[in-house]
Amino acid sequence: MRAAALALFLREWRATRRIGGGAAMGVIFFLILITIVPFAMGPEPKLLRHIGAAILWIAALLSTLIGLDRLFQADAEDGSLDLLHLSILPLELVVLVKCAAHWASTIVPLVIVAPLFGTLLLAMSANQVWVVTLTLLIGTPALTLLAAIGAGLTAGLRRGGLLIPVLILPFTIPVLIFGVAAANAADGGLMPLHVPLLALTALSLATLALAPLAAAWALRAGAG
Repeated sequence: MRAAALALFLREWRATRRIGGGAAMGVIFFLILITIVPFAMGPEPKLLRHIGAAILWIAALLSTLIGLDRLFQADAEDGSLDLLHLSILPLELVVLVKCAAHWASTIVPLVIVAPLFGTLLLAMSANQVWVVTLTLLIGTPALTLLAAIGAGLTAGLRRGGLLIPVLILPFTIPVLIFGVAAANAADGGLMPLHVPLLALTALSLATLALAPLAAAWALRAGAG
């Protein structure tokens, strides 16, 4: 079972990097979103520093959605999804492996470049940059897993990718709140830093436990 999971991870890793540009497309989209903000808000460092964490998180959320419409839809179109239903791997584990491959190939590069963009374009302090990077590392798996539920619900629909943001964006609000709250706490906010970090960790662990079950149920319902 371990070998099958590893083979599926490598397959998804290669497919994610090949379809739609993979990591490069995500980083470019991430950079475009962050670059627009100083032009729209003005080059005031204090203002950019104040909203920098929110901008990074919103850009990361939108970048997470790139390619997720193809997470299950491509397999549904070529018949691979039927084979995955019959494989030795439980469908919940298939969902988890696919999400892990997408996160590793698309989101991790964003986390790596976030400190550079935050410092150069948003005038964020060193403490803010460090904390935002940490919160992105902790919280983005929750965003990916939540988006996988939407991808599972729309796997059999033509242009179902347009529905994924509508379905999952309301559920991402708690993740955004605690991610931004942690950055504000690092910049002298009233809330202790460990409170939003623990809350963000709890949200990621909860989605890790529940989202594969929900996405697998959606896929089974679609297949039935």
